Amino acid sequence: ISRMTDRVIGLVIRIGVVLAVIVALPYKVFELDRYFVPKELVLHVAALIVALMLVARRRSLSFDIVDGLIAFFLLWSVASAIFATNHWAAQRSVAISISGAIVFWGARSVAERGSYRPILVAAAIAAVCAAALSLAQAYGLESEYFSANRAPGGTFGNRNFVAHMAVIGLPSLIWCTVTARRPFGALLGSLGGAVLGAALVLSRSRAAWLAVAACAIVLLVPMIASRKYWRDDRIGGRFARLTLAAAIGGMVAIALPNTLNWNSESPYLDSARGMVDYKKGSGRGRVDQYRNSLQMAISNPVFGVGPGNWPVEYVRFAPSSDRSLADDGMTANPWPSSDWVAFVSERGFIPTVALMGAFLILFFSALRRWSELENTDAVLAQCVLAGTVVATMVVSAFDVVLVLAAPSFLVWSILGATSGIRRNARSLTISSRALGLASVALVLFSLVSVARSVTQTMAMTYVGRGAFTAGWVTGALWDPGSYRINLRVAELYSRRGHCSTARGYARQAVSLFPHSPQAKRIARSCE
Repeated sequence: ISRMTDRVIGLVIRIGVVLAVIVALPYKVFELDRYFVPKELVLHVAALIVALMLVARRRSLSFDIVDGLIAFFLLWSVASAIFATNHWAAQRSVAISISGAIVFWGARSVAERGSYRPILVAAAIAAVCAAALSLAQAYGLESEYFSANRAPGGTFGNRNFVAHMAVIGLPSLIWCTVTARRPFGALLGSLGGAVLGAALVLSRSRAAWLAVAACAIVLLVPMIASRKYWRDDRIGGRFARLTLAAAIGGMVAIALPNTLNWNSESPYLDSARGMVDYKKGSGRGRVDQYRNSLQMAISNPVFGVGPGNWPVEYVRFAPSSDRSLADDGMTANPWPSSDWVAFVSERGFIPTVALMGAFLILFFSALRRWSELENTDAVLAQCVLAGTVVATMVVSAFDVVLVLAAPSFLVWSILGATSGIRRNARSLTISSRALGLASVALVLFSLVSVARSVTQTMAMTYVGRGAFTAGWVTGALWDPGSYRINLRVAELYSRRGHCSTARGYARQAVSLFPHSPQAKRIARSCE
């Protein structure tokens, strides 16, 4: 049974992490959700299957301090969701965290038995696919699945998200290249490095550029120290070729004409200059946003405002001149410009510290006791673990990663596969009954998460393909937790003078976002 479950878990994670990069919907009226919802569905389906497999072999599972900290973070998040204003948004946000944790535990259990290489290969492929689709858009490929906003975003709709995937998957790509079983595999890895290099340059993502620099600085000493474990000229040569390929890819991307319309005559140089500038532009906006979000956290220090509820409550703490606010009085984005700001303001200080503690333990454990590992590949995989933690921590400090499905899938897959090679020696013992109850709870929650993502997908499909008013009304039936759909239906009926019908949808929109000026205006006009 263990071998069969390992094969299923590994296969599901490998397929899922690549599929989460590719899937998107063509309905441009849902400019963000048309990318996020299908990726969430892939994550939740994969997590459900993995959870079922883990339940089948729960008696053989081990549990250490990292697992405990992640479980604590999830339990606290669920408790925070109970007190949230918008329970639909809270469920959606918690679902991504829980599904990501399930993927982490699944990858970890497979890696304990030595099957971590296929997962790292899949992670590298996922990062290259994201970068390749971004380059395709940059150099003229037109598709209804691409967005003109924040190009070249490919199947993510935002160039920054592509850059996050690229830099998080970069350590895995390096590992796959230098440890390739055949020269052809190493060649493919170098070509993938060129693709990632080009995409990172064109993305102009300062967070991703900082993450690359941080990984190079932090891992310089560990890589030198690991030299005695892999005295093989092929590894050094392959690493040099991949580095050269990435550099060439970046230079070619700058030199070749593309379809991107930058407002600056020297866009890449300007982005490089602004990497640490927080006195003006987007940097100043981030500082103001962080300050206001911290006020949210201080006002709700225990459970925060609820997972996913940052856009619901932020307008109460921000002045009208805040750059995070749009013209309609709502937040421009449904999240702050940092995972950790999101976790602190939405879930409280305590679970945020717990999750950060798990990342720190994974990082420092990756740099210890290499002599206990069985081969060179395992030693270098620990460098991948450390590099992925660094990249994730840096990128998530300036943008969202762990609250989105696709990058969360990638991060937890890599961390699980690399940390599972050598589990923490201080394992915790829990009763089989408690483990069984936890497993059942995870399966049930995964079922709910899959169902929610399916209904959201159906709602967008009916709106995108159906008759104008009828499509929106049917969409509201499928997804009553969608503020956008309920508000739109209320507007349509209000314009026609059907206030009795519009009132119900307007009230539903107000219940989801109580501080929405538009929803409150329609609700008042129909009283």
